Amino acid sequence: MPENIKIKNTVVGEDAPVFIVAELSANHNKSIRIALDTVRAARDSGADAIKLQHYKPDTITIDCNNEYFQITQGTPWDGTTLYKLYENAYMPWEWTEAIMKTADECGLVCFSSPFDSTAVDFLENLDVPAYKIASYEITDVPLLEYVAAKNKPVIISMGIAELNDITGALDACRRMNNYDIALLKCTSSYPAPLEEINLNTIPDIRERFGTIAGISDHTMGISIPIASVALGAKIIEKHFIMDRSLGGPDAAFSVEPKEFLDMTKAIRDVEKALGTVTYELSEKGRKSREHSRSLFVIMDLEKGDAITGENVKSIRPGFGLHPKYLRTVIGKRVNRKVLRGTPLTWEILA
Repeated sequence: MPENIKIKNTVVGEDAPVFIVAELSANHNKSIRIALDTVRAARDSGADAIKLQHYKPDTITIDCNNEYFQITQGTPWDGTTLYKLYENAYMPWEWTEAIMKTADECGLVCFSSPFDSTAVDFLENLDVPAYKIASYEITDVPLLEYVAAKNKPVIISMGIAELNDITGALDACRRMNNYDIALLKCTSSYPAPLEEINLNTIPDIRERFGTIAGISDHTMGISIPIASVALGAKIIEKHFIMDRSLGGPDAAFSVEPKEFLDMTKAIRDVEKALGTVTYELSEKGRKSREHSRSLFVIMDLEKGDAITGENVKSIRPGFGLHPKYLRTVIGKRVNRKVLRGTPLTWEILA
């Protein structure tokens, strides 16, 4: 079974509460004020962590307009090039220290997705507590090895991965003697259609790969993250924005603070309800059992009268003999006068 991992001072895994991550992504709208306000709003909305992305247009692609670099996959970004998208979306790296400081003041874990080795080096200088590998980087084995060698937890999204990509990513981390790995079920469609989510993969991730499992969700709304917790997700990542009217590359599939807060409350409710495997009644359950069925005398009886199917019945409440004894007591006689509404007990039978 998957082990726990520790991110900063937070335990993540089977023995810990669900780790809820607010993804800042491009929702800073090129304003550090909005970025910092978003961190504070994430705290107020119940997040455990804020996640950043570290790339620059020139570290993630090249400025080229030929057909290979045009976005035509049926995304919200179709009609532009990769370079122009990332030029619009990337977060200036010089904001990082201020964001991490604000996150720390808010009691939030702050970590990031690096998209090349220069981003890893930059983040190492700031001693980030964990790394996230984005879906589209899962095939970049050298990057995975470089990240894993830093000996910090690695959270990997599986949005565009086939089975061999997942095993390859795990092998890359483990070659670096890094076993603090979590895998996130992810559907790399924006927004993701419900028919392609396949939440039943989450328990299979835990069993098949022996890692902590979670979800990086791109659906509209909050029902999918909540449902994933019931299937064993221990990490939830959701794009977070102060106000969708701000616009931006990720606004359409990001949730606002009220929605995020509703999600976190529901997740905590589901966690409480999951509990443990048990067939024992709680104290309240035992109290409620008093309203179960049992054998009661339903007619006044004189001493020596016989029990029949007419004067004893299985009814609510549950203070008499178990209903399974009905056939056993038929024909037996009472040893005293018994009033209607008396629980039938062995003590009153001759």
